[in-house]
Amino acid sequence: MSQEGQLVDKKSLRVLTGRNPDWDALAKDCVAFANAQGGRLLIGIEDNADTPAPDQRIDPALADILRRKISERTVNVASLPDIRRADNGGEFLELGIPRAMSVASTTDGRYFLRVSDESKPVLGDDVMRLAAERTALPWETLTSLNVPRTRLDEQRKAVLVAAVRASDRVKDSVKEKTEEELLDHYLLAQGEWLTHLGVLCIGKREDRANLGTAPVIQFIKYDELGQKVNKLTWDDFNLNPMELIEAIWQEIPDFRERYELPDGLYRQNVPAYDEIVVRELLVNALVHRPYTQRGDIFLNLYPDRLEVVNPGLLPLGVTPGNILHTTVRRNDHMARLFHDLKLMEREGSGFDKIYEVLLSQGRPAPELIETHDRVQVTVRRRILKPEVIDFIAKADQTYPLTQRERIVIGLLAQHDALTARELTVALELPAVEALQPWLSRLLDWRIVQSSGRTQATRYFVDPGLLRNLNFASGTTLKRIEPHRLAALILEDLGRYPQSAIGEIRQRIGGEIHPKQVKRALDGLIDKGEVRFEGDRRWRRYRLAQ
Repeated sequence: MSQEGQLVDKKSLRVLTGRNPDWDALAKDCVAFANAQGGRLLIGIEDNADTPAPDQRIDPALADILRRKISERTVNVASLPDIRRADNGGEFLELGIPRAMSVASTTDGRYFLRVSDESKPVLGDDVMRLAAERTALPWETLTSLNVPRTRLDEQRKAVLVAAVRASDRVKDSVKEKTEEELLDHYLLAQGEWLTHLGVLCIGKREDRANLGTAPVIQFIKYDELGQKVNKLTWDDFNLNPMELIEAIWQEIPDFRERYELPDGLYRQNVPAYDEIVVRELLVNALVHRPYTQRGDIFLNLYPDRLEVVNPGLLPLGVTPGNILHTTVRRNDHMARLFHDLKLMEREGSGFDKIYEVLLSQGRPAPELIETHDRVQVTVRRRILKPEVIDFIAKADQTYPLTQRERIVIGLLAQHDALTARELTVALELPAVEALQPWLSRLLDWRIVQSSGRTQATRYFVDPGLLRNLNFASGTTLKRIEPHRLAALILEDLGRYPQSAIGEIRQRIGGEIHPKQVKRALDGLIDKGEVRFEGDRRWRRYRLAQ
């Protein structure tokens, strides 16, 4: 069963069958889904459960009542209730909410938006932003230029099709489609016309220029006095977004400068700007920008920092204070194409990756600023603590660290200590209690130590451990809890898709009993989070797309 998130929410059946059904709360959630990407309400499944009670039955009349009550309390919301039967025999009510063609609201004039796993109110000026962003059709799927699908760049189409068929993120059923069917599948074409997304990615140069908002990128280098010393521009619309990323990385030599750091008798080279970070910043700038708004993307390189400036605001619901944990895609179809082409991380994890890489290199976390007309991300060149690089590398070799744990270690290794409150703020978490999944294993392994209690608890990395890298030789994974084992498996499959069970076990901890790993994989398959191909010794596992 699907977990709660951007597209799914679970509700107890009591919200409908209790003495006082909370129709207004359901209407709020329906409006929030309609104003976002659409979604599903699974009524009859508790928040902490994956399936309904085996003996639960739904009154057929309840679906009609629900449809009527929602329609009475909302505007521009379509509700599609359907009674479903789970694998255990229990019934639940699935309420489908399509994306609204215009702004949705409650009948008393309130607006909501689905952000991650919450339905948040939209207030004040944000209502006008919501109306501006909620055009009847997404910009990507429009065909207003009337460019025939036959008038495309055949070479670019061939490159894109080959990349899709070579990607391990694409299902076999999609790879088997013809070239024309793939264009339709990724909404690069509709009927006889190329969509705006199709013109942008595989169209001819002159048609890309006619879009009006095709990306233009300027690179400007400044010296210590703030004077411009170099400028490069990509403003001729000759390259599609995928080619722009590669061209910028190859044509700006400053990105490939490296430091030499002492490493015992040897020296190690560390990039001034990591390739993963630069590419993720470019992808974010191209995929998440508002293509209904003109404006160039600026790469401002100073002696001590790189600033990436994108026109427009963050998607509604995303702020500099919640970007690590909030997923709102402005250009859904472009994001899906970039993900399948392996140009970006899976949904919601791109900024996490930037945090992880920068902190693991002893650099400060990225700085995000939103003004009235632009978003600016700053990454620093300076390495604050060179010893952090070896420390995290050795810790990663000794223990099966997750991305979250590498971020925490990087933050703490750069500071003498952080209180629970300071660490909560740095990780953009809602409360101190939310630190548990980030810290629990690190405390068990004594990579991180603590002193004090409650919000005054101080977390720190032992300076001796940071200096000597004297990690314990063994781990305690034999008694690992099921939910932690599942998290390790998901992290591992994210890095190494199409893996055999033996390969997974070897990477996450050879001391774990094979039956434990098999039970955890079977549970993840039942939840729909992992899929497999083949049978017996040829079975291979991967994350569900």
